[in-house]
Amino acid sequence: QVELVESGGGLAQPGGSLRLSCIASGSIASINAMEWYRQAPGKQRELVSSITRYGTIVYADAVKGRFTISRDHALNTNTVYLQMSTLKPEDTAVYYCHVDLWVSDRRGSYWGQGTQVTVAS
Repeated sequence: QVELVESGGGLAQPGGSLRLSCIASGSIASINAMEWYRQAPGKQRELVSSITRYGTIVYADAVKGRFTISRDHALNTNTVYLQMSTLKPEDTAVYYCHVDLWVSDRRGSYWGQGTQVTVAS
Protein backbone atom coordinates (compact mmCIF):
# COMPACT_ATOMS: atom_id res chain seq x y z
CA GLN A 1 0.00 0.00 0.00
CA VAL A 2 1.07 3.58 -0.62
CA GLU A 3 0.51 6.55 1.65
CA LEU A 4 0.95 10.25 0.94
CA VAL A 5 1.30 12.64 3.85
CA GLU A 6 1.15 16.38 3.23
CA SER A 7 2.14 19.19 5.53
CA GLY A 8 2.92 22.89 5.50
CA GLY A 9 -0.41 24.52 4.78
CA GLY A 10 -1.83 27.34 6.83
CA LEU A 11 -2.57 31.04 6.83
CA ALA A 12 -0.35 33.55 5.07
CA GLN A 13 -0.66 37.23 4.32
CA PRO A 14 -0.65 38.49 0.74
CA GLY A 15 2.94 38.66 -0.42
CA GLY A 16 3.95 36.01 2.08
CA SER A 17 5.35 32.51 1.66
CA LEU A 18 4.52 28.95 2.58
CA ARG A 19 6.23 25.65 1.87
CA LEU A 20 4.26 22.48 1.32
CA SER A 21 5.73 19.00 1.70
CA CYS A 22 4.46 15.62 0.59
CA ILE A 23 6.07 12.34 1.59
CA ALA A 24 5.21 9.18 -0.29
CA SER A 25 5.82 5.91 1.52
CA GLY A 26 5.02 2.25 1.08
CA SER A 27 5.81 -0.42 -1.45
CA ILE A 28 6.99 1.97 -4.14
CA ALA A 29 9.07 0.55 -6.96
CA SER A 30 9.55 3.79 -8.84
CA ILE A 31 7.91 7.18 -9.26
CA ASN A 32 6.99 8.62 -12.64
CA ALA A 33 5.87 12.05 -11.48
CA MET A 34 4.98 13.98 -8.35
CA GLU A 35 2.47 16.78 -8.65
CA TRP A 36 0.58 19.45 -6.76
CA TYR A 37 -3.04 20.25 -7.50
CA ARG A 38 -5.35 22.73 -5.84
CA GLN A 39 -9.07 23.17 -5.52
CA ALA A 40 -10.68 26.43 -4.52
CA PRO A 41 -14.27 26.58 -3.26
CA GLY A 42 -16.70 26.19 -6.13
CA LYS A 43 -13.96 25.47 -8.64
CA GLN A 44 -12.52 22.38 -10.28
CA ARG A 45 -9.29 20.85 -9.13
CA GLU A 46 -6.40 22.19 -11.20
CA LEU A 47 -2.78 21.28 -11.73
CA VAL A 48 -0.39 23.68 -10.03
CA SER A 49 2.94 22.06 -10.80
CA SER A 50 4.53 18.73 -11.62
CA ILE A 51 8.00 17.21 -11.67
CA THR A 52 8.87 13.98 -13.46
CA ARG A 53 11.48 11.39 -12.64
CA TYR A 54 13.64 12.97 -15.33
CA GLY A 55 13.38 16.41 -13.78
CA THR A 56 10.91 17.90 -16.25
CA ILE A 57 8.93 20.61 -14.49
CA VAL A 58 5.64 22.22 -15.42
CA TYR A 59 3.89 25.17 -13.79
CA ALA A 60 0.42 26.57 -14.23
CA ASP A 61 0.53 30.05 -15.74
CA ALA A 62 -1.04 31.50 -12.59
CA VAL A 63 1.92 30.47 -10.42
CA LYS A 64 4.89 30.83 -12.77
CA GLY A 65 7.64 32.89 -11.22
CA ARG A 66 6.11 32.59 -7.75
CA PHE A 67 6.03 28.88 -6.95
CA THR A 68 8.90 26.39 -7.10
CA ILE A 69 8.56 22.62 -7.08
CA SER A 70 11.41 20.40 -6.02
CA ARG A 71 12.02 16.81 -5.08
CA ASP A 72 14.20 15.24 -2.46
CA HIS A 73 16.39 12.65 -4.11
CA ALA A 74 17.88 11.29 -0.91
CA LEU A 75 18.03 7.52 -0.73
CA ASN A 76 14.68 5.95 0.16
CA THR A 77 13.02 9.33 0.47
CA ASN A 78 10.17 10.23 -1.85
CA THR A 79 9.38 13.79 -0.97
CA VAL A 80 8.12 16.66 -3.08
CA TYR A 81 8.03 20.28 -2.01
CA LEU A 82 6.15 23.30 -3.22
CA GLN A 83 7.71 26.60 -2.22
CA MET A 84 5.05 29.27 -2.61
CA SER A 85 6.11 32.91 -2.59
CA THR A 86 4.44 36.23 -3.28
CA LEU A 87 1.16 34.61 -2.33
CA LYS A 88 -2.11 36.12 -3.51
CA PRO A 89 -5.63 35.76 -2.13
CA GLU A 90 -6.53 33.80 -5.26
CA ASP A 91 -4.02 31.13 -4.22
CA THR A 92 -6.40 30.19 -1.40
CA ALA A 93 -7.37 26.56 -1.91
CA VAL A 94 -6.93 23.04 -0.65
CA TYR A 95 -3.66 21.76 -2.09
CA TYR A 96 -3.34 18.09 -2.94
CA CYS A 97 -0.27 16.01 -3.62
CA HIS A 98 -0.60 13.48 -6.42
CA VAL A 99 1.90 10.77 -7.32
CA ASP A 100 2.07 8.59 -10.43
CA LEU A 101 4.11 5.55 -9.52
CA TRP A 102 4.76 1.86 -9.89
CA VAL A 103 4.05 -0.66 -7.16
CA SER A 104 5.81 -3.80 -8.33
CA ASP A 105 4.51 -4.21 -11.90
CA ARG A 106 1.34 -2.18 -11.40
CA ARG A 107 1.06 1.50 -12.19
CA GLY A 108 -0.96 3.53 -9.71
CA SER A 109 -2.24 7.02 -9.04
CA TYR A 110 -2.38 8.22 -5.45
CA TRP A 111 -3.68 11.35 -3.76
CA GLY A 112 -2.85 12.97 -0.47
CA GLN A 113 -5.52 14.10 1.97
CA GLY A 114 -5.08 17.76 1.09
CA THR A 115 -3.78 20.72 3.05
CA GLN A 116 -5.56 24.06 3.34
CA VAL A 117 -3.76 27.21 2.21
CA THR A 118 -5.44 30.50 3.05
CA VAL A 119 -4.04 33.84 1.90
CA ALA A 120 -5.66 36.77 3.66
CA SER A 121 -4.66 39.95 5.45
